[in-house]
Amino acid sequence: MHENPLFSKLGAIVAGRRSKWITLLVWVLLTGILSIFLPNVNSQENNGASKLPIDSESLQASDTMRAQFPSDEGVPALVVWYRAAGLTDPDITAIQKIAKQLTDTPLTAQKGLPPLHQMPAQAVKAMLSKDGTLLVLPISFDEGTETDVLQADLKKLQEIAANQQGTDPFALQVGDAGLHARITGPVGIQTDATALFKGADFALLLATVLLVLILLIVLYRSPILAIIPLVGVGFAYGIISPILGFLAKQGWITVDAQSISIMTVLLFGAGTDYCLFFVARYRQALLEEKDKYAALRASFGGAAGAIGMSGLTVIVSLLALLFAHYGSNHCFAIPFSVAIFIMAIASLTLVPALLAIIGRVSFFPFIPLTPQMRAEKEARKGSKIRVQKPVGKMGAALGHIVTEKPKSVLAVSLIILIALAAFAPQIKFTYNILESFPSTMPSREGFSLLSEHVSPGSLAPVKIIVNTEGKEADVQGALSKLPYAASVSKPVDSKKDAAYKAYELIFKEDPYALSSIDRIPEIRSTTEKKLQEAGLSTPQVWVGGETATQYDTKSVVERDTYMVIPVVIIVIALLLLIYLRSLVAMLYLIATVLLSYFSALGAGWLILHYFMDTSAIQGLIPLYAFVFLVALGEDYNIFMVSSIWQERNRLKLKDAIRLGVSTTSSVITSAGLILAGTFAVLASLPIQVLVQFGVICAIGVILDTFIVRPFLVPSITMLLGDLSFWPGKIKQQPQSGLQK
Repeated sequence: MHENPLFSKLGAIVAGRRSKWITLLVWVLLTGILSIFLPNVNSQENNGASKLPIDSESLQASDTMRAQFPSDEGVPALVVWYRAAGLTDPDITAIQKIAKQLTDTPLTAQKGLPPLHQMPAQAVKAMLSKDGTLLVLPISFDEGTETDVLQADLKKLQEIAANQQGTDPFALQVGDAGLHARITGPVGIQTDATALFKGADFALLLATVLLVLILLIVLYRSPILAIIPLVGVGFAYGIISPILGFLAKQGWITVDAQSISIMTVLLFGAGTDYCLFFVARYRQALLEEKDKYAALRASFGGAAGAIGMSGLTVIVSLLALLFAHYGSNHCFAIPFSVAIFIMAIASLTLVPALLAIIGRVSFFPFIPLTPQMRAEKEARKGSKIRVQKPVGKMGAALGHIVTEKPKSVLAVSLIILIALAAFAPQIKFTYNILESFPSTMPSREGFSLLSEHVSPGSLAPVKIIVNTEGKEADVQGALSKLPYAASVSKPVDSKKDAAYKAYELIFKEDPYALSSIDRIPEIRSTTEKKLQEAGLSTPQVWVGGETATQYDTKSVVERDTYMVIPVVIIVIALLLLIYLRSLVAMLYLIATVLLSYFSALGAGWLILHYFMDTSAIQGLIPLYAFVFLVALGEDYNIFMVSSIWQERNRLKLKDAIRLGVSTTSSVITSAGLILAGTFAVLASLPIQVLVQFGVICAIGVILDTFIVRPFLVPSITMLLGDLSFWPGKIKQQPQSGLQK
């Protein structure tokens, strides 16, 4: 962990007296060229890509249904018409007129709808909900229609309804008097979700940039220094976006709105951290080197290894998601890894070049000076330039506490973290994607109306397909006896092969509830058992529908969690072992981050459940949070421990820990606050999965920044003594005490 001559030479190459301008020019040209000739990543979003593996049972059921029971129905949009006092005859007449206009002048992608205008009013009334307050008009659209086309069609539909009614029924609040209309179903949910993410993208970017800028100014009190990391992140994003856009356009990767939103946060948070890691080393070098170029070379020798290792840790952790099977997990791997890789390069090339161009003025008004320069300034009268102190009082105090009372510090740290981690087992999970959206989203409001006024199970029937091989089997009777089945339809024969029969089971409860999702295996086994009783030794059964899809989602996500987490732990452990050359240090660093992760889950659940009224979190969250928190949490450990390891070559261990904690305290605290702040920005979005992810990750970063890094890790190192370095060896015997 000493200064690496190779890295120092790299500093001279990218940020030398002449090369600094070449480095800047290369970044400007590369960003401009890629932005002109390649598509940006947002233009290549694919929010409709299948997230389940092709061998998932629910997908196989869908394929079997299409093959044996072909239909021209298309993808439905359910237009829900509702009046709290009951639909009136004028309401029904208006709805019939809308149906006639849509039949006479179809929407662009419209495929069909029931001919309500040709039906007598009494027949239409028979289609109302039991309480007479609700009517559903299903409109089907061509499969594969672009979201933009669907949005335009639905907007046209709303205009037609407004013209017929004289007022816009889609604009009325559900609690208001009058006729309300909402569009739900697959088309309504798809278009609403896309609009929600599009609206959130710009708000997220703006909020993140402003937050990072404000925090940098407050923490460093230097307007110039606050701009430099943002410039670095901005140029990095200018290259990342077209590269990912190109990869997505070629079909090599898949990106959706959710992954782009999280990537933006990761880029600004982690990217700013890397920039600050280098800035901290540079400022420290400026206190010893009068020549700014010599200081930059020294900064590279001390910082490049830590930044490179930190970036590599995050990259390989994210690449572990390639082992995941669920689409939202798997598609994170390449885009996020590419983003971190390019950001790390920017931190070690573009940012040093900018610092070389601006020099000491980057830190104005707290300019770091060597003792000689400080003496010269003090000798001058009227100098207004304030100097930067090498180590702050807070950092020195932390270093003193953890080295003088390591047992007490360790005990208190463990009590806090273990107490928070104890709440993690209480977390409840949901796999209902619709719950991730705000309750005021139109399609969710329409879905809620259907749930309240129509049998909940009828919203998403379970589809069971069997191959009877020509034998008689009372599948309907067997399924009807299940206590949670409200009804089971009579069998429908396939037009292609009469041996194939299809049934629809309607739940008594919410088909999206976890209790209903867990019924899918029993439905399958009950059907298989009945077919076996009919003489089929290897019965063929396919179970599909929304509930079956959610069951497969739950199974795949749980499988990914159990598969990816050990891979991430093993990979990071190997990297730490190689970098620190200490088996003991690797073990306790991994252990502290794991404890921090479970503490973040527990604390996150406390806040989400008891203060934000969240009944359950999305099942994807634990894996998302683990990958990010473990990878980013090790960043701070690596940066601090590398400093301790470096100082240990010339100081006693106690003094090395004190100095390592003191000198890294300010930058890691600043970096942690910024990273936590960027994650917290996600909590301002209307998408619950991002709110939950943001809250848990923000808490995890705060715990790493203020407990694990300044107290837990150094106290363990202090108590273990030189055993912390085993089996590595100290390169040089300690010379003296702490050098000030």
